[in-house]
Amino acid sequence: LTMQATAAAKDSFLAEMVRLMEAAEGGRSQYRRIADRVSALYAPMVHIAAFATFLGWMVASGDWHRAMTIAIAVLIITCPCALGLAVPIVQVVAARRLFEAGIMVKDGSAMERLAAVDAAVFDKTGTLTLGQPRLTNASSIDPTMLAMAAGMAAQSRHPFSKALAIHAGFCCQPELVSVREEPGFGIEAEAGGDIWRLGRRGWAGWKARTGGEGKLGGYGGTVLSRNGTIVACFAFEDAPRSDANAAIESLKRAGVSVEMLSGDTERACGEVASSLGIDSFVPALLPSGKVHWIETLARAGHKVLMVGDGLNDTPALGAAHVSMAPATAADVGRKAADFVFLRESLLAVPLAFDLSRKAGRLIRENIAIAIVYNAFAVPIAILGYVTPLIAAIAMSASSLIVIANAMRLRGAATTAAPQQRERRQHRTDTVEAAR
Repeated sequence: LTMQATAAAKDSFLAEMVRLMEAAEGGRSQYRRIADRVSALYAPMVHIAAFATFLGWMVASGDWHRAMTIAIAVLIITCPCALGLAVPIVQVVAARRLFEAGIMVKDGSAMERLAAVDAAVFDKTGTLTLGQPRLTNASSIDPTMLAMAAGMAAQSRHPFSKALAIHAGFCCQPELVSVREEPGFGIEAEAGGDIWRLGRRGWAGWKARTGGEGKLGGYGGTVLSRNGTIVACFAFEDAPRSDANAAIESLKRAGVSVEMLSGDTERACGEVASSLGIDSFVPALLPSGKVHWIETLARAGHKVLMVGDGLNDTPALGAAHVSMAPATAADVGRKAADFVFLRESLLAVPLAFDLSRKAGRLIRENIAIAIVYNAFAVPIAILGYVTPLIAAIAMSASSLIVIANAMRLRGAATTAAPQQRERRQHRTDTVEAAR
């Protein structure tokens, strides 16, 4: 029996997950940078305060032992443990909560940015929908043209291409040469001395002069052309994700506006938007168009969350204030995103948003706890009312309070889909009926 290694351990899925967790726990957000700066200034201030306390009590009492004891108590009680723990402990707990929910955080500052979001932009195909479109008009297409389109589509990972590729071999076809894919437009190839294009109507059928394809052709946004003349139009059907509606409603209740950006036709986008309760959508967009739209929202003062899965979404993921992508997204898309959710459920989006807001609130609370503790404890210690033992207990107690406050995030309620709540209620009713 022989075994062959196909990849190094450092390239394994587990190694990638560990790297993502380390990035989440080690990311330096604004809150953490503030805490680090305060801690850096805090150490010399503590030692100066302790030394000044020693000198003051020496002058007041002349008892060096008492002065030293009080100075030590000041040094102990002002240990910046609580301040140092205020931010990272919350980030670690939040990253673990997200990990348990199947959401990986690639940058610790991403949670802080996500908490500030007030607008969410979704891609359509593969994000709001299942990304498994089905060709619905195959019977009305010339078999030769269908076979040609399927052969070209086999060279691409686009969802529409996958739906066409299953028809490969349906009929004999010329050998394809010089196959290349234009991101956001389609595939071009040469066969039998002709130039074939499969993709956007306006790009593939340049001789048709159809102009924009958002309102033209209905579902005919994807076409096959030969030398610039359209020879076949393709109609696709793709069902929305079962939990997309619940995820969008959760974001709306949290005060986040939701929009949909897509390269698909206006008719296809309109039907999906209507079924999911999305009021604003922009169809027939190129990758650059999505970036421009996000930049327009940013100039208007919005903090934009971009959720997408395709290669065409990568520039938009990078342009957004914060971004999320599913594990099934293109490699470059996962690399560009700040969050990667491993499960199919879109409820990962409102869940991550909810936890990020709770984490931000707990960080502010922890910093306030550390400041209030020192504001009360330091004067009392300087006045000589605290022994080193009591100071050590007080210092440990402040750290424990900060940790306990952060642990509240583990029990924080998270967003649940209405379908899940209904199923739980159904099971409860069934059990009660059985009793």
